[in-house]
Formats: sequence, C-alpha cells, structure tokens
Amino acid sequence: MERKFEIFGLCIAWFAVLSQFIIMIQNRQSDIMETVVRFFSFFTILTNTLVALFFTASVLTTKKFLPKLLKKDGTITAITAFILIVGLVYQLVLRSIWEPKGLQYIVDELLHTIIPLYMLGYWYFNVNKRDINPKAVFIWLLYPLIYVVFIMVRGSFANYYPYPFLNVSEIGFKKAISNTAVILTLSLILLITLLFLGKIVIKVRRE
Repeated sequence: MERKFEIFGLCIAWFAVLSQFIIMIQNRQSDIMETVVRFFSFFTILTNTLVALFFTASVLTTKKFLPKLLKKDGTITAITAFILIVGLVYQLVLRSIWEPKGLQYIVDELLHTIIPLYMLGYWYFNVNKRDINPKAVFIWLLYPLIYVVFIMVRGSFANYYPYPFLNVSEIGFKKAISNTAVILTLSLILLITLLFLGKIVIKVRRE
C-alpha cells in the first residue's frame, strides 16, 4: 500500500486528538464554547493536530493552500522538533502530577509518547535536503512564540492557563516568563540538533 506510514500516522494522530476532544467535552467544567477554546489552548493539542494535518497533506494530492503549506521546505523538521518538545515536557514535568486511567491513559500515551516517537522515526527515514534548510526551519520558531503570547494575553483576561508552568496567577509573571524562555531555548536546541542530524542521515544514505 502506498503511503502506508503516512496513513497510519494520520490515523493515530486524528484518533488521539479527537478522542481527547470528546473526553474534554464530556468532563467539561465550563460552557461548550469556553471548553473548545481551552482545548485548543494546549500546545499538545495544537502540535498533535499539526502532525495529523501534516500526514493528511502527505496523503492528499490536492494543491490547495494548507496542503501546500505543510509540504514546504523545513516543515517536517520543525513539526518533529515541536512534537518532541511536547513529549519531553510531559515526561519531565507533567507525567508526575497526574495519573490518567482508561481511555484517557491511552490517549495520553499517544499524544505525549507514541506520536512524538513515530514522528521522529518518520523524519529519520524521510528527511531530505529541503527539510534541513535553516531559514525555512527557524521561521517556525514563530509558532511557539505566538502561542505563548496568546496564552499570556488570554490568561490575563480569562484567568485560565493550560499548564502549571505558565500559570501567572500561581507562580507569578517573572517565573512564567522564565519557564517560557527555557522552553523556547529547548525548541531552538532541538531544531539545531535535527538540522545537524539531518545532514548526517542524508550523507549516510548516499554512501
């Protein structure tokens, strides 16, 4: 079957995102509209959705705007870096603060462990010269930057922060900014690392 790895990727990514949406709606603590906004306030959800859209665009042959955008130079490297950020932050910071059960446990592992590792493996076997274009990759740093600005601005009005390390109400603005700087720095380090590793992988393939 052609594109079988892309099809599998889109299936597990969409399953995880949509399942998490249903779980959140079923257990909502506010009205539907606010719950939907909160759902998309999670970097985990946004980035896993990017993964799902990337694999979907890889399967489609259409040349519409979104598929074209997700097939641009550097996209696979940037998305891989950010989904790895999702996995690392969860394993190092968030895993210890709650214990999901049942379907939530399965979805959690998909969103934070299985999909990041799958995306890394997919990147390893598919990265090419266009995907390690530094200019094309580094422009993606706008993604986490815009995300943090949105969370901070909205949080100041709605008093809702999706992650404890960004919760200005609890830890203060200075600490939240410090945590943000750490995550942005980690994002930059991961992007640089993937660019470096990408060159090695491509070189090894040629030999």
